[in-house]
Amino acid sequence: MGKSFLSDLVFRQAKKYGERVAIKYRDYSLSTWISVSWNKFAEKVKCASRAMVALGVKEQENVGVFSQNMPECFYVDFGAYATRVVTIPLYATSSEAQVHYIVQDASIRYLFVGEQYQYEVARRVQGLCKSLKQIVIFDSNVKKLPGDTNSIYFDEFLKMGEDESLQAEVEKRTEASSPEDLANILYTSGTTGESKGVMLHHSCFEYGIKAHYGRLKTLSDKDVIMNFLPFTHIFERAWSYLCIDRGCTLCVNLRPADIQKTIKEIRPTAMCSVPRFWEKVYAGVMDKINETTGIKKKLMLDALKVGKEYNIDCLMNGKEPSGILKMKYKFYEKTIYSLLKKTIGIENGNFFPTAGAAIPPKVEEFVRSVGINMIAGYGLTETTATVTCQWIDDYKIGSVGRVLPGVQIKIGENNEVLVKAETVTKGYYNKEAMTKESFTPDGWFRTGDAGYIEDGRLYLTDRIKDLFKTSNGKYIAPQAIETKLVVDKYIDQISIIADQRKYVSALIVPEYSQVKAYAESKGIKYSDMKDLLEKPEIQELFRMRIDTLQQEFAHYEQIKKFTLLPEPFSMEKGELTNTLKIKRPVLMKNYAEQIEKMYEE
Repeated sequence: MGKSFLSDLVFRQAKKYGERVAIKYRDYSLSTWISVSWNKFAEKVKCASRAMVALGVKEQENVGVFSQNMPECFYVDFGAYATRVVTIPLYATSSEAQVHYIVQDASIRYLFVGEQYQYEVARRVQGLCKSLKQIVIFDSNVKKLPGDTNSIYFDEFLKMGEDESLQAEVEKRTEASSPEDLANILYTSGTTGESKGVMLHHSCFEYGIKAHYGRLKTLSDKDVIMNFLPFTHIFERAWSYLCIDRGCTLCVNLRPADIQKTIKEIRPTAMCSVPRFWEKVYAGVMDKINETTGIKKKLMLDALKVGKEYNIDCLMNGKEPSGILKMKYKFYEKTIYSLLKKTIGIENGNFFPTAGAAIPPKVEEFVRSVGINMIAGYGLTETTATVTCQWIDDYKIGSVGRVLPGVQIKIGENNEVLVKAETVTKGYYNKEAMTKESFTPDGWFRTGDAGYIEDGRLYLTDRIKDLFKTSNGKYIAPQAIETKLVVDKYIDQISIIADQRKYVSALIVPEYSQVKAYAESKGIKYSDMKDLLEKPEIQELFRMRIDTLQQEFAHYEQIKKFTLLPEPFSMEKGELTNTLKIKRPVLMKNYAEQIEKMYEE
């Protein structure tokens, strides 16, 4: 059988790379990036593994990591893998109720926490959960609450691992480890109901990492990676393990809101992200073009046109660009495209994996036109991330790429995408009935996503659970409409209402700064945001923009009425999952009054 792939991965890499930089993180007190060598990384992991033994953590016991991205997350993970311990990552933004549920469901005795917010939530949960024995705090600046004599800081935890007599037990466990061991339980905060723990075994990660070798051909130890999505997200988690295996340098972004700044400080060659990141880039560039006039504007628009002709019309479709087009493209590559990439902080870009939601075709076309290698892909927590993905020179706008080597897909009833692979979960923790429901009788995993395959590429059409049926019996795919509209510069968030209703309506969270700017330019006076959004001029502005964007939809799919909301959808109100997906049932409840109003005769 052999030991598990992740149990000694960091030690293997330290032997190979020694003093080269493995990880960088931003020290906010010094406003500078601190480097951690492969040797230092291995040393921290070794200490963490011994400390696990010292604490009395048993083999295949569950420990929790409730933190934003920090290098300590890696030290705990790999220290756990070396001692056959299971780690359960929790989103840094999780509510007390979510943390309570996970700690209880997984019988967590030891919980590692990041900063003050996570520590305080964990302390409250500790009062309610008898199983939670101790909290270990990553950030030494966290102030302990009065009467807390039990929690320890991460430095104290690592000190326990300095006892060399514990090494024999660590090595015994590493040798006993196997690909069949459980590595993680990832709780998905589903858009429909209660959280479920996806069990991922070491074999899932091993097969997943090896399957990417043939597809992501240019990823190497020369790459500098920005870790921007939470490590709790399977996409970032599996990707960062792949990057550790390839010997890349990982730059850990601690605060998601700082990405615009940190990306310019690091200037990474690769970063995985969700489409929202690129939507914001696209909106920013479009704004810039709209503000510009004269020759400069003409050049920018021509650059986009030339980029589309070169990359999309020609290369994407396997055609050779003409000599003149090549010349024009080279000119813009040296001027406009390179300036754009520099402004974002990605002028050294190799490729940029993007997944987690539907990518608006307009955004994907734009990103590809300016020569940024966006790699669209598709996967789920249950499939250890990637099922399909594109490559630098093998892509089609709107497709999520070709199936990964060793993974099988087929289209089942209701056009559901079904998956079979070694990377697929063996099921949900403590949930036998749910596990059984998630597989067909002959063992294919049901993704819940509808799609079709064309020329060996997968195209997704919608979430099956999300298909709405109007009271007139027409089927509506809300995501298709939302993806189309969310690229508008005045729209920040949108949720389509249509299920069992006679027509389609929408709840819209406007991009408030843009609406204010519009009001100012038109001399519209208002007292507050609610007042402004109710103004006939603003209603008319949105009506016009929505009508323009939804022309291609059938009459019955078009938005007849909409409500502009003065406050955004939020996690606090339970309206968004930790990965910022909309929870439709919660919106239906929270905005029942506004929704009913749109259907009054």
